[in-house]
Amino acid sequence: MSVTLRRLYGVSRLVLTNTQPWLRTIRVPPAASMVRPYTSGKDSSQPPPDPPMDRMDIVMSMEPAIPIYTPKQNEPFETRRARLLYQSRKRGMLENGLLFSTFADRYLNKLDEQQLKLYDRLINEPSNDWEIYYWVTGAKPTPEEYNNEVMDMLKQHAQNKNMEQRFRQPDLTEA
Repeated sequence: MSVTLRRLYGVSRLVLTNTQPWLRTIRVPPAASMVRPYTSGKDSSQPPPDPPMDRMDIVMSMEPAIPIYTPKQNEPFETRRARLLYQSRKRGMLENGLLFSTFADRYLNKLDEQQLKLYDRLINEPSNDWEIYYWVTGAKPTPEEYNNEVMDMLKQHAQNKNMEQRFRQPDLTEA
């Protein structure tokens, strides 16, 4: 198989092959060293200015909308507890998965209905799991709407004063 590479003035490389007719001519992007930035005739010693930030609405509209959390109405107590156990284990980020799953294993069966509602709101309303992690670990101050007794329990749990090893989520047990 004979392959020949030929540079065409930095615009593209032309690949010719004799073995496969459908691959007779392929345009490949130029080598990085051959690409020059577009300068529009101005002095190229200065980098171009950043684009105006007043058009962030265009960028933000391209992201999918995060649905607003609405608490489940008339959900049975045991169903809520089972759902919260699942949501505590499946956080999408390992740090919160370990933190919330060990918290749920230890405290979820001891929480009353009002505390379960607070916990439900805490793990489902904020759209950023990193924010929750920073609040629980004390890296950032907790907003007033989430600063409650369940958050205090989570903060105590995160301190891990007994130096427990929390390398994996606790096993599920049948109720």
